[in-house]
Amino acid sequence: MKDKTPTQTRREFIAKSAVVASGLSIGAPYVSSAKHRILGANEKVRVGFIGVGNRGTKLLHLFMKNKNVEIAGLCDVYKPYVERDKNLVASRYLDIGKVPSMGENLSGKVAKFTDFRKMLEMKDLDAVCIATPDHWHAIQTIQSIQAGLDVYVEKPLTNTIKEGRAMIDAEKNSKQVVAVGLNRRGSSVYSKLHQVIQGDGIGRVTTARAMRISNMAPNGIGNLKPEAPPKDFDWDMWLGPRAKRPYQYNIAPYFFRWWEDYSSQMGNWGVHFMDVIRWMLNETAPKAITAHGGKYALSDDRTIPDTMEVLFEFESGRIVQFSIHEASAGKGIPNGEIELRGTKGTVYASQYGYKIQPSWPGQFQKWENKIEEQDVKVESMEQFGDLNIKEDTTANLVNNFVDCIKSRETPLCTLEDGHRSTSFAHLANIALKVGTRIEWDAKNEKITNVAAANDLLHYEYRNPWTLS
Repeated sequence: MKDKTPTQTRREFIAKSAVVASGLSIGAPYVSSAKHRILGANEKVRVGFIGVGNRGTKLLHLFMKNKNVEIAGLCDVYKPYVERDKNLVASRYLDIGKVPSMGENLSGKVAKFTDFRKMLEMKDLDAVCIATPDHWHAIQTIQSIQAGLDVYVEKPLTNTIKEGRAMIDAEKNSKQVVAVGLNRRGSSVYSKLHQVIQGDGIGRVTTARAMRISNMAPNGIGNLKPEAPPKDFDWDMWLGPRAKRPYQYNIAPYFFRWWEDYSSQMGNWGVHFMDVIRWMLNETAPKAITAHGGKYALSDDRTIPDTMEVLFEFESGRIVQFSIHEASAGKGIPNGEIELRGTKGTVYASQYGYKIQPSWPGQFQKWENKIEEQDVKVESMEQFGDLNIKEDTTANLVNNFVDCIKSRETPLCTLEDGHRSTSFAHLANIALKVGTRIEWDAKNEKITNVAAANDLLHYEYRNPWTLS
């Protein structure tokens, strides 16, 4: 292996080390091989974290557990999160909850930033983990790719459909590894179930459903007036490409997913379930979408529905239903989080296992059960020394991403997969907003029957932010 030249950056060295280790020339394309999983001189992958609030902290802790990772930098618009000092956090935030656990023992020198662009200028950074609010993901991912960094970006991938395609185009024009944090892609249960479904395990599947249930009555996210943000919170930077508006405590740092400008519950939860259903059925995108819903029970400040029903119809002859129930409780999918109904049986599945219930003859039919009942549970994680601990699917994604940085292989959840699954949420929200059934051309990514609805595929960014 050649020594690094003085002008060669650390990230270039790691990428080239993987190629040289395989016996290929530096200019050759990467080839998937287990041999690439060994970094030159046992070097660790240096990772920076953009967004270290509630979710970002959980990811930080998972990366810290990986022996091949060194934490290189932290970035957040709220300075106490960067300093990792809970004593500096505003008391209002502590009262609200969802303040991350801090005080980690970070070995080595860790750079600290409140502007992610400064982090991207680091010369010894190999990759970034992005766990900022959804409306930031596209800009930060694209700029990270342009900086020559590998990227792990949280779900939902985007705030608009146009953003997703722009991210994919940026990746295609680079040699970077980009992984999306749709954690069920790291599930051994769903990986096994995919084989069962594709092997005609429950027959022809024509319907599937999932739902999000969280009774937020009577107060929801509350009703608050604009006021000054807490000390050391950069509200203008938090807004980023979105329109300027006054700060409210029930927007940031945690409640943004109940505001349509920044996210939605279709994006927050629907993306998880639509992704796994799409994966199980080998579907790419719906051809038509119908949505109904509104604020039927709550009078809080939210700008998204507390109740919503969505139907996705596919060219292959399937209908998938997703329901949002934030004004009621009770059981949803029995024994799981998704339901797949086939001609031979029905599957109820979650990350912890699945059950297959054989079908029985319907009207005018006579036959014995065509499949056997199955009850499959995730294997205990013996490597943790505790047989009661179940599989951590997010840890599986994180560790896979780190492996892919070294091997240059394709991660478990790609940008294309993240984009296609997140598009379900955006299309559902668009269908609700225009109040009619929309027809989707997935190849050209256009709505074909309601021309005005295409204006909702993106929005005009606030200066100086762009997708380029």
